[in-house]
Amino acid sequence: MTLASLKPGEQALITLVEGSGALSRRMADMGVVAGQCVRLLRVAPLGDPLELEVMDYHLSLRRAEAQRVLVRPLEASRV
Repeated sequence: MTLASLKPGEQALITLVEGSGALSRRMADMGVVAGQCVRLLRVAPLGDPLELEVMDYHLSLRRAEAQRVLVRPLEASRV
């Protein structure tokens, strides 16, 4: 499952960030790395961008970027 497939309020554990290069480095700099918990806060009215909470801050990603991030859903009590 990808980060883009989460629904608002759902939480997940990042398992893999696909790809390499500048985009992957930028995502790692923002805390989008394997092992981090993430929560989808909201989706813009037209579906792009997505607002996430990762490492206690808010982050906006394009849907195309979020589709490169594989996640495993978590129960609400774990995060």
